Amino acid sequence: MTNQDRSPEAEIPGKPTSASRTTLSHIMTGSDTNLLGTVHGGVIMKLVDDAAGAVAGRHSGGPAVTASMDEMAFLEPVRVGDLVHVKAQVNWTGRSSMEVGVRVLAERWNESTPATQVGSAYLVFAAVDEDGKPRRVPPVVPETEKDKRRYQEAQIRRTHRLARRRAIMELREKRIAEGFGD
Repeated sequence: MTNQDRSPEAEIPGKPTSASRTTLSHIMTGSDTNLLGTVHGGVIMKLVDDAAGAVAGRHSGGPAVTASMDEMAFLEPVRVGDLVHVKAQVNWTGRSSMEVGVRVLAERWNESTPATQVGSAYLVFAAVDEDGKPRRVPPVVPETEKDKRRYQEAQIRRTHRLARRRAIMELREKRIAEGFGD
């Protein structure tokens, strides 16, 4: 990257959190179940990735690919007949990457009871150009106190991801130097 790329006039204007926030809803059917008769975790993970990908694409203004999924938590089982709502938003942005936070809620399709949170996840997306190379993304502009908290928490998760990656690479290099190749 040249100094010209870093100049203030080359900055991309920020986008508010609400500009790309979305909800994906889906009724769970028998084809979504696992051997226990509840909805397969992989079905939920795909919905999570789909919603997060839509948010990342909206925020970045183009293609974005999943780089990692962190902390996928399944809090309650999802059943056939549940209406699942996957709510996603950009929590943090870097130069070409974005953390998307996702909450998964479920409610019975035929009841008027409040939805229950059944899962959550954090995904990192990289914005890419037509050649698959990283491209810059607009900074996210947190709007509410909740958005600001999510932004700060996302920075902590990023620091942990980078430290974990660095520690693993150092361990691998040490093992190779000691003659214990992979």
